[in-house]
Amino acid sequence: MDIFEKLHRNMGALGQHSATAHGYYLFPRLEGPISNRMLFNGKERIVWSINNYLGLANHPDVREADASAARDYGLAYPMGARAMSGQTTYHEKLEQELASFVQKKSCYLLNYGYQGIVSIIDALTDRNDVIVYDSESHACIMDGMRLHIGKRFVFPHNDIDNCEKQLQRATRLTEKTGGGILLITEGVFGMAGDLGRLDKIVALKQKYNFRLLVDDAHGFGTMGEEGRGAGEHYGVQDQIDLYFGTFAKAMAGIGAFIACDDSQIITYLMYNMRSQIFAKSLPVAMVIGALKRLEMIRTQPEHKQKLWDNVHKLQNGLRENGFDLGKTESCVTPVFLKGTLEESTQVTHDLRENHNIFASLVVYPVVPKGIIMLRLIPTAVHTDEDIRLTIQAFASIKRKLDNKEYPQDQFAIVPDKKGV
Repeated sequence: MDIFEKLHRNMGALGQHSATAHGYYLFPRLEGPISNRMLFNGKERIVWSINNYLGLANHPDVREADASAARDYGLAYPMGARAMSGQTTYHEKLEQELASFVQKKSCYLLNYGYQGIVSIIDALTDRNDVIVYDSESHACIMDGMRLHIGKRFVFPHNDIDNCEKQLQRATRLTEKTGGGILLITEGVFGMAGDLGRLDKIVALKQKYNFRLLVDDAHGFGTMGEEGRGAGEHYGVQDQIDLYFGTFAKAMAGIGAFIACDDSQIITYLMYNMRSQIFAKSLPVAMVIGALKRLEMIRTQPEHKQKLWDNVHKLQNGLRENGFDLGKTESCVTPVFLKGTLEESTQVTHDLRENHNIFASLVVYPVVPKGIIMLRLIPTAVHTDEDIRLTIQAFASIKRKLDNKEYPQDQFAIVPDKKGV
């Protein structure tokens, strides 16, 4: 069969809905300055779908730092990969400051988070090693493990007893292969907002020999007293062997980093991560912008305080109105409702068109059939009025769902997707 013919026949789980969903339910366009309210289809909406946790994306000091760096260096410098011609003092300075902030000895700056974690897993492990991982690990971790040609054992989400069983299996296997064990989990699970049980996982180090890699994309800058992440929140940052963070959330930028107390391991990654060795260096304008963002996280705690004030107001208000937020312990605010796939599109349309609220929709297979999850991301720039109107709107859609007031035909409402 011709490859194109095969793909025409099977567009994939999401692609099969492209004709009706594109531009509205999937691949929507939010326009205007990044903030609590933006334009969607030409109309202002309260936006709960952007990981701009600390409100830095459109902060005037950040914009000035970005603009000044772009004026001075453009967006091309440095040209080439860092290993060849793309190294600058700014890249080195950012690595030093990130390492200091997350209380590790050494750090390596990465171009992207997704690409970074995939390449880290590939570089760290060989056919003799075993990976043990949480079942709800992010797609980037799953894709990284696809490159791993050795064994991998999964434990049910945050099930520490089962995690120990997988470590026992891995230990028996590596005693034969001579390999090592890498345990991978997340600091904050970005979909449901619960935390990886880092305290319980590091306690297992007393019984088993493994290294711990923590993806803390949603925890870096938001969790812990100083914003150092989930490791600081649990008081176990020093026991995390490899700490991974991204700039795409709290830092409102592009890039990522991996930090470790063993400087030689960071050197190993610098010389063995193919996605970095063979990719152009992160533009210095973005590096300078990241330095400014990190400085603000360190010296201006009011952004994190405002974020958590809004988190508590939103989550407490929703719970007081009878909403199920699952097990979230972070800023991520999932709202679980009972309804069909067809009703989920109606809920989304109702929120956007009648209540001017833009929230991300999550359905099966991410959540079980019959469940609708609306994922809200509070930020430091949301207002009390935003929160009040959102809780009011959610009360309205819940009443309609309970009373079966939404049409049952799949994609019964196909919105006017302007310009699509």
